[in-house]
Amino acid sequence: MDINHYQISAVETQQFDSDSPNAISIALLGLSGEVGELLTEYKKKIRDGESYNTFKDKVTEEIGDIMWYISSIAAHEDIILSEALEKNLSKVLDRWNDTNHIEQLPLEIIHLDDDCDEDEQLPREFVLEFHEEIDSNGEQNVIVTVNGKPFGHDLKDNAYDGDFYRFHDVFHFSYVVVLGWSPVVRGFLHKKRKKDRKRDEVDDGGRAIAIDEAISVLVFEHARDHGFFDGTGGIDYSLFRTIKMLTKHLEVKSCSNKQWEKAILLGFDMWRELKSKRKGRIVCSMNEQTMMFEDIE
Repeated sequence: MDINHYQISAVETQQFDSDSPNAISIALLGLSGEVGELLTEYKKKIRDGESYNTFKDKVTEEIGDIMWYISSIAAHEDIILSEALEKNLSKVLDRWNDTNHIEQLPLEIIHLDDDCDEDEQLPREFVLEFHEEIDSNGEQNVIVTVNGKPFGHDLKDNAYDGDFYRFHDVFHFSYVVVLGWSPVVRGFLHKKRKKDRKRDEVDDGGRAIAIDEAISVLVFEHARDHGFFDGTGGIDYSLFRTIKMLTKHLEVKSCSNKQWEKAILLGFDMWRELKSKRKGRIVCSMNEQTMMFEDIE
């Protein structure tokens, strides 16, 4: 049966006025009740096991009742069910198509600056080194180099309790490796695309740099509550939704949730190594979307 035809037919059987101020409340409460009925059927299945031989018929009936109320809710809000389902499937495929295991992701290689002169392109292959030093005040500082040249400023945690955020530049580089994007890295490496005034202003400018830093902080705080993604099977969709909202006007909006997930998990793989060893060399490849950690003696 066509889902839109079902929606029209289901709404025609409503026993309450769709224009009533209580219509949506009736539909929502009905949906809640039918979900409860579905849970009851599973309770009976758990209790009675194979002897509950009408289980499939009952579940089929409850799913139908749930869809009836969903049709009513959608019609009340002028939502066409087929469009809602298409959007949902698109979201799910963006998140889960292929596989979510980082080491197996055959993702598209992204070079957002392929159309630029070489002197304005991010390096396709590069080597990072992170060293932790103690300053005259007894505080830890992290010094970063790219291909042997200093990168950015010496970093502290900037927190009352040390949380190793001082190694966070590795996240910006993981965005480079997987997404082909990081206004922070582009700025410090003097790779801003000044030959394209608007691109330099929008995608490489101060607002984009602030968003890059904001995403790093946002993800770090989320990771803190999830074991810093150690052994995780995936990242909450809500995080990607926020990232997409922050970047909707930037070139990186073309990157999928799968690509963001790989960039984030790869960055935290490197961050956990740095947190443990307080220094390290990371061999990076945009062409292979890889970051390989090496110990420094």
